[in-house]
Amino acid sequence: MEQKTQRKTERKTGTASSKSRLSSVANSLRLLKVFSDEDSEIGISALAQRLGLAKSTVHRLASTLIGADMLEQNPDSGRYRLGLALLELGALVRRKMDVSNEAKPYLRMLRETTGETVHLAILDHASVFYVTKLESKQAIRMSSEVGARAPAHCTADGKALLAFQPDDFVDEVIGFGLQGRTQNTITNAKALRRDLAAVRARGYAIDDEESEIGLRSVAAPIRTQSQTVIASLSIAGPAHRVSRRALVSYAREVVGAADAISQRLGCRPLRALQSGSGARAAQPPSRRVV
Repeated sequence: MEQKTQRKTERKTGTASSKSRLSSVANSLRLLKVFSDEDSEIGISALAQRLGLAKSTVHRLASTLIGADMLEQNPDSGRYRLGLALLELGALVRRKMDVSNEAKPYLRMLRETTGETVHLAILDHASVFYVTKLESKQAIRMSSEVGARAPAHCTADGKALLAFQPDDFVDEVIGFGLQGRTQNTITNAKALRRDLAAVRARGYAIDDEESEIGLRSVAAPIRTQSQTVIASLSIAGPAHRVSRRALVSYAREVVGAADAISQRLGCRPLRALQSGSGARAAQPPSRRVV
């Protein structure tokens, strides 16, 4: 009987603790949203009044946010202001929005020139996240959804992104396990590292029925002004239509488009393809230079 009572008490304590944490998170977010252009620095009394919280609670929340660099305290006035961590997060969101907008005309161009499905993707831990997709107009085509995720180690988009990540990040992805999707999936750590080295050398990645039987794709990385790879551009289609020879041809197209997007994001012109044929920076139809 005592054990049952103890378990109930533990459950209640755990539930109360969870609710308290959620309340703290919600109040922290409310606190951050109080700041504006007009009120860039606010004192603790004003914050407590606007939030309807005790000063001690606001002080505790502010201390936690300062520790995370999301809030700063003016050493002269003692007032609080937004921290650099929020600027970094905002810049990250802005870059993602910028690359999506800049990629749209090139996605349209690639779909028109190849007739296949094209994607813009970003890396999310051990997965790729499809940000934008333009589907092939042909009856038989690759099926995918915006917002869907796929394993990074066996997709062209994923390998185009993984190839330019730090070694410890790749090690972490490998640590999650390289699950086999088909008989072509790379499931060996050394083999994956060799493949990623080849991606870096030639400037594009290939999925030769590694994620799904009957599907081939090719992808190239998109860089920012700092040379950081933040997204990938890909062409994908059924294997009966996208031969290995076609993949090489599509590689030139996708590298050229990815380089053009990178240049529009402030990155300097990148390398030529390993074959020796320079990948021209593609121009979308609406922006083609005559």
